[in-house]
Amino acid sequence: MLLTAYRIVSWLAAPLIGLYLHRRLAKGREHPERFPERLGHASLPRPPGRLLWCHAASVGEALSVLPLLEQFGEERPDWTRLLTTGTLTSAEVVAQHGGEALLHQFVPVDRPDAVGRFLDHWQPSLAIWVESELWPNLVRLTRARGVPMALVNARMSARSAKSWKRWPNAVRRLLGAFDVILAQSAADARRFLNFGVLHVTTLGNLKSAAAPLPVDDREYRK
Repeated sequence: MLLTAYRIVSWLAAPLIGLYLHRRLAKGREHPERFPERLGHASLPRPPGRLLWCHAASVGEALSVLPLLEQFGEERPDWTRLLTTGTLTSAEVVAQHGGEALLHQFVPVDRPDAVGRFLDHWQPSLAIWVESELWPNLVRLTRARGVPMALVNARMSARSAKSWKRWPNAVRRLLGAFDVILAQSAADARRFLNFGVLHVTTLGNLKSAAAPLPVDDREYRK
C-alpha cells in the first residue's frame, strides 16, 4: 500500500517535481543542454543488441563501479554499457574515466512518466544498482518489465535499518525486486536478510578494490 501511495503521489506531484528541477537548473546544478534526460528523454540513440544499464548515485559510487563495467565490457564486448548518475560532477568523472565505449545519461527523476520514457528508449537487458540508491518507481517499473536486476556493493547502515523497520512490508517488496544482492560486509548482509530478502551474499567493498585515483604529487604534497 505504501509503494502504491508513493507512485500516486509522484504522479500528482509532477508539477512540483518539475519546478524543483527547474530551480536546480537555474542554480547551475543541472546540465543545461542535457536537462531533458532528467525527464526521461534520451540524448543518445540506443545501439542494437543487448544493453547493460548500471545506476550509481554520485561520484564515489560511479568510480567504484567503473572497473566492474570495464571487466564486463572485456568479457562481453557485444553488449552496450550504459551508466546513469544524478550529479554534474559524476558525469564529468564518467567522461574522464569511463572510456568512449561507456554511455552516460542522467538518471530520470522518479516520476512514472519519466521512468517510462527512459525504459521505453533504452530497453535494458540487465540492470545493476550500486549501494543504496533505490528509487521506488525506477526499481519497480524496471522489475515489471522482466529485467533481471542486481544490487551490488549494497549497504544498509544500522540507522537505515532501524528507520526502515517502520515499513517492513514495503522494504521487503522493494528489495525483493532484485534477483541478487551483493553486500559490502557481513553486517550489511544480515540487515538485508532481517527483512526477509533472499539471494544475499557478501563479496566485499568495490571502493576498497578500486585502483587509486590519479593525483598530481606536487599538488598533493602542497
